[in-house]
Amino acid sequence: MVNRMQFYIDGAWVDPVVKKSTPVVNPATEEAMYEVALGSKADVDKAVAAAKRAFETFSVTSREERIALLEKVVAIYKSRMKEIGAAISDEMGAPLPMAEKMQAGAGLGHIMSTLDVLKNYQFEEPLGSAMIVREPIGVVGMITPWNWPLNQIACKVAPAIAAGCTMVLKPSEFTPTSALLFAEILHEAGLPKGVFNLVNGLGPEVGAAMSEHPDIDMISFTGSTRAGIDVAQRAAPTVKRVSQELGGKSPNVILEDADLTKAVTGGVMHMFNNSGQSCNAPSRMIVPLSKMKEVAAIARGVAEKTKAGDPRGEGTTIGPVVNRIQWDKIQTLINKGIEEGATLVAGGPGLPEGVNKGFYVRPTVFADVTKDMTIAREEIFGPVLVIMGAKDENEAVELANDTPYGLAGYVSAGSVDRARAVGRKIRAGNVNLQGVPNERTAPFGGYKQSGNGREWGKFGLEEYLEVKAIAGFNAA
Repeated sequence: MVNRMQFYIDGAWVDPVVKKSTPVVNPATEEAMYEVALGSKADVDKAVAAAKRAFETFSVTSREERIALLEKVVAIYKSRMKEIGAAISDEMGAPLPMAEKMQAGAGLGHIMSTLDVLKNYQFEEPLGSAMIVREPIGVVGMITPWNWPLNQIACKVAPAIAAGCTMVLKPSEFTPTSALLFAEILHEAGLPKGVFNLVNGLGPEVGAAMSEHPDIDMISFTGSTRAGIDVAQRAAPTVKRVSQELGGKSPNVILEDADLTKAVTGGVMHMFNNSGQSCNAPSRMIVPLSKMKEVAAIARGVAEKTKAGDPRGEGTTIGPVVNRIQWDKIQTLINKGIEEGATLVAGGPGLPEGVNKGFYVRPTVFADVTKDMTIAREEIFGPVLVIMGAKDENEAVELANDTPYGLAGYVSAGSVDRARAVGRKIRAGNVNLQGVPNERTAPFGGYKQSGNGREWGKFGLEEYLEVKAIAGFNAA
């Protein structure tokens, strides 16, 4: 029985200081499934105090002790994959097979990747007379989103443990159960009390209290750019480190010599994955102007085969979006695209055919989109693809970089050499060439308003470390 009305603080399940809760709604049915407790500044204070106490001892544990802990976490996590997947599917609408394999699987992958890094990472290295020492930064506040809940939790918590940090997590109030299951896994693995603490709550209350807290040394935040700005402003007076992975409006550049059918089909399918609710989704497809009609036809074919339906239903490709607020926002932007003159190729406003409830969005494709249109500028965060035309490679790169965001970019070309050359010109933290997916050990993070800092692999571990130079350490 998942404990949704308590928080995990100092190694135990405890009642909130003030009893307050919110319903968790199934986006496929629009019905409340259960209540989850909401925390306050007082709960954050308790959790931070526990983490601060635990840091004194956990920060000096050996590499071998932390390896043993993470190995236990991996073993227990594996035994609960189906449970985690089911919770994610119910709370944010991902089709059940995708939730079990990709959503729950991503979390496991990050823990295993971090474990590999920890086994070989050099925490100390000589430099002249000095010894360069990498030490845990301290107490970390973590604020995570609902779209890839366990992916985001694991790629923060695992490296923080590996570094010797202690932490307080505020998961999304829309997807609390997978986070609570994760707390159970860490408890069963024998994580020392106070190392990991979880307080559910709302951003303006719990998130704000964490960002401002003088005893939190670092905030790791994933979410919208708007919320990220608020976190950074609140964190500034205490000069804590702020690492952020924020929004995106990622370009997918398909050049004239690329395999058009393969590149367009792959790009549309990637865009619709997770109902378009990925910050690095390839949401702006930039294609040769002369091939716009051909591209639109291929994209329409993919959209028409993409079935939005019951996450537990047979043949469902994508589920609903997470909640009514997101659904309304997406509908507004789809209508804006029509009003501003983009060509509606597939989908459009309203619920998909045969659906009368749930926050389902029709898989939507717009062609002939120009750079000044709202749908070309704003992150939609739903299954909505915009196709833009470029007269040549230079204009394609210019369009790709014409955005305040810089999380990801995608390039397809007739040769890897040409894809490499164009990929180097894209101002983004992650660029994928020729349809190759992200490498889990490579860094993930953004340029510009898509954030700062990096997650995943060695780079993710280093976010949680301070660098100390001890001069004279190696003096004769």
